[in-house]
Amino acid sequence: MLRIVDRYLVRELLVSFLAAVAILLLVTVGATVADLLAKIARGRVAADLLLALIGLRTVDSLTLLVPLALFLGVQLAYGRLYRESEMAVFAASGLPVTGLVRPLLLLAVPMTFAMALISFWLAPAAVRQAQALQEEASRSLIVAGLEPGRFVELPNNDGVMYVDSMNADGTKFKKMFVASERIDTEAGRTSLNVITAADGELYHDANGAERYLGLNDGFRVEGVLGQDNYRLMRYVRNDVKLTDTETDANADSVKRSAPTTELLASNDIVQRTEFQWRLAAPLSVLVLVLLALPLAKSSPREPRYARLLIALLSWVIYYNCLAIGRSKLSQGVLDPRIGFWWVQVPTAMLALYLLWRSQRLPRPRHTAARVHSEVA
Repeated sequence: MLRIVDRYLVRELLVSFLAAVAILLLVTVGATVADLLAKIARGRVAADLLLALIGLRTVDSLTLLVPLALFLGVQLAYGRLYRESEMAVFAASGLPVTGLVRPLLLLAVPMTFAMALISFWLAPAAVRQAQALQEEASRSLIVAGLEPGRFVELPNNDGVMYVDSMNADGTKFKKMFVASERIDTEAGRTSLNVITAADGELYHDANGAERYLGLNDGFRVEGVLGQDNYRLMRYVRNDVKLTDTETDANADSVKRSAPTTELLASNDIVQRTEFQWRLAAPLSVLVLVLLALPLAKSSPREPRYARLLIALLSWVIYYNCLAIGRSKLSQGVLDPRIGFWWVQVPTAMLALYLLWRSQRLPRPRHTAARVHSEVA
């Protein structure tokens, strides 16, 4: 049975945690939308994948967002109780500072298991799904936003494209028309480029990295607007390179998308470092919760967000130490078996020391001098 005070504190912690999650999600989603819209404008991401990629990237960011939100939630909830002297009432009722740990663990322990699930399974699966969607989009004109029978603007204002019909998977088309203009500001003229084709196909090069349109039996018209020296070319085959898509196929995304079982069975130092990084996410929940409790202690006369700024600075130092450790582990400077314990254990010990110190009564000052003056 939970005590009344435990239920009260858990409710306060949960409300503050959800508020912090909402704010951090808003910031994260906003940054993700801005990044994806910029890539869509450059033609590196298909517009139809916007909502799906926002959701998948948000899931991937939860490993960083949730521990920080819980850390801030403890600061906001317990900080308010200290400022409004509710903690003084709890202390007068016989509730020590260590009695505040129980409500924290009621929230932190389930969150630790949830973070383990996200870090070891959901986040890598989200990265793999995002890569699969973008890979599919790079191989289909339909997914990339081209519709048969309609004029479609190309990314970066590169022109207008029209196809009469397409097959089901969007790799082959018939009767294509592309018109584009290029403005030369120095020369003060605009060049026109018109391409037509009876049919064609979308394909990748031998490495599978670059995309091309293979055009068959068409015309190409080039010239400068306002002049009569247009050039007309007829071709049997014309290959046109398209804008590269954002495939997220770099080394970082590949290791982030690897299944956890594959990381456990691997002897590669990069993959072992990735496993230690995933393990650090659920552990950071417990460490940050213990650290947040003594940092939240304040007096009613202190500025409202003074302790919150100190807590944010502590989190920045903690996370930067993890990032430095990740770099050193991947470079082979540190033994992968050490992992991030050299950051987690000292931080937890510091949190326990601050917690023990916060419940000690202050030592009276100048006691001996006061007694001597009273005797005299």
